Amino acid sequence: MLDKLDFIEEKYEELTKKISDPEVISDQSMFQKLCKEHSAIEEIVMEYRKYKDILQRIADDKEMLNDKLDKEMKELVEEELKELEGEKENAEQRLKVLLLPKDPNDDKNVFIEIRAGAGGEEAALFAGNLFRMYTRYAERNNWKVEMMSSNPTGLGGFKEVIFMVKGRGAYSKLKYESGVHRVQRVPETEAGGRIHTSTATVAVLPEAEDVEIEINPNDLRIDVFRSSGNGGQSVNTTDSAVRITHLPTGIVISCQDEKSQLKNKEKAMKILKARLYEIEQEKQRAEIAQERKSQVGTGDRSERIRTYNYPQGRVTDHRIGLTIYRLESFLDGDIDEVVDALITADQAEKLKEVG
Repeated sequence: MLDKLDFIEEKYEELTKKISDPEVISDQSMFQKLCKEHSAIEEIVMEYRKYKDILQRIADDKEMLNDKLDKEMKELVEEELKELEGEKENAEQRLKVLLLPKDPNDDKNVFIEIRAGAGGEEAALFAGNLFRMYTRYAERNNWKVEMMSSNPTGLGGFKEVIFMVKGRGAYSKLKYESGVHRVQRVPETEAGGRIHTSTATVAVLPEAEDVEIEINPNDLRIDVFRSSGNGGQSVNTTDSAVRITHLPTGIVISCQDEKSQLKNKEKAMKILKARLYEIEQEKQRAEIAQERKSQVGTGDRSERIRTYNYPQGRVTDHRIGLTIYRLESFLDGDIDEVVDALITADQAEKLKEVG
């Protein structure tokens, strides 16, 4: 591990010199590429330098213990040495995590698709709650949200809603949200006060770059039609809505939120590319990954990952067995406690695999 860290530190120092070179600065594409590389390893290098500082202080303290010290001074040095050994262990753990292979999608923007599952109108309302939760979470992280496509219901829910979250690290945190979300609550329409269980599915897809997914125009069927709102009323009087069918896979994407046919087509193509990219990713994961017990981070959408229980005010994430009793703030986008726990669990599994 230390040889690898020494190599990374040398690379960091080399990059630091290069990005200060006026010739490199004048070449914007090269400058940006080198800055990205520099930024990618900066955290590892800073952590390694702290670690080396701890090792030096441990060596200094051990040397002091070889000298003749009075009892009080000796106890102080021994106490500090004990603390430093603990710091060393923590720093080693942090470095191991930082050296884990990075998910190449972590810094990408994401598409989030939420669909009402079992439970009729109540499931659609729950899909609306989840949509609000993720948009609030995006606001807390200073990420931008762009609506791509939606199928709202009359009571304020969604049969389906697709939106994009743009911001650094969006996928790295939101990727754990893929799966079946379950809600247990008394619907407003329920006169008897019985608790109902409803579900919604969430899919989180990294945005595909054009270089990653090429689509043959001959594989597409593009239909245009008139947008319609709730109850079938026309949103506008032109054929601005777009439906794209990818013939080889049968994937169908419809977009009608924009008044411009061109904008709807652009959005539909973005979603299609993300879906096709995810299919390719799934194939690769199936080929190289052994089934991990925790299922954390695998993006398996068939499993029930989380329950939101209104009567008890609790949220339970079933993958890691974590329950918190602050449902209201969680649904207001304060989901970091669970996201961080999922990241930690995922890292622990990966450390086991490399260990």
